[in-house]
Amino acid sequence: MTISSKDDLPRPPAGGNRSASAYARFIPREELQGFAAWRPDSFGDDFNEIPASLRRAPEPAPPPPEPEPMPEAEPAAPAGPTLEEVQAAVAEARQGGYQDGYRDGLVALEGFKQSFAQQMAAQIGQLVSAFNAQIDTLEAELAVTVAATATQLARQVVRAEVAARPELVARVAEEAVNAVLLSARHIRVFVHPDDLPLVAAGAAEALEARGARLMPSAQMQRGGCLIESDVGRIDARIDTRWTQAAAVLGQDMPYEDKA
Repeated sequence: MTISSKDDLPRPPAGGNRSASAYARFIPREELQGFAAWRPDSFGDDFNEIPASLRRAPEPAPPPPEPEPMPEAEPAAPAGPTLEEVQAAVAEARQGGYQDGYRDGLVALEGFKQSFAQQMAAQIGQLVSAFNAQIDTLEAELAVTVAATATQLARQVVRAEVAARPELVARVAEEAVNAVLLSARHIRVFVHPDDLPLVAAGAAEALEARGARLMPSAQMQRGGCLIESDVGRIDARIDTRWTQAAAVLGQDMPYEDKA
């Protein structure tokens, strides 16, 4: 450190107080230590002789600039697929499409089979129901036809039997007389005039036992009789008995054909 000479020191203002400034007192040389006169070229090697306490700390060097980041290299464009890869992808897609189509075809076929089976079952059920209804109708018609045929055949048999065996009228008269109540009185038996001798010969005992009188009637058909008494009448005429027998067979067929 260098100290200026006396002439270079600042002077206190005139007429002022000497204690008003730190530079107002003269410092003797004896009180100064380690000083030297200042010269313009004093900042040389003698600078290192300045006490460390009086040195100004050197300013720190600025940090080196950070290196600029290297630009990232752009990724290289991917190479296009090769011909073998394209062919393999096409084959794989074709195989996948075939499998998907085959699976979808099986599903559609199974659905069609189920739908067709249901339709066929419904149609067959309707056909069977219609067939059963037709069979029932046919059986009913057949039964009516058979009953009518059987009734006609029975009527022909009865007619033939009455014509071939007229003596059977005696059995009819005897059964009718025996059916009359025992309390009946005034019993009269009406028969066809041609059947009168046959009944008189074949049912004589029954007529005598009940005290019945045998009387001819032109209105009577051959083969039957009509019994009247005080308690009622018994209709054993051939046409009446035939109507009852035909009704059992469900037929309304008279004994005599209508003209």
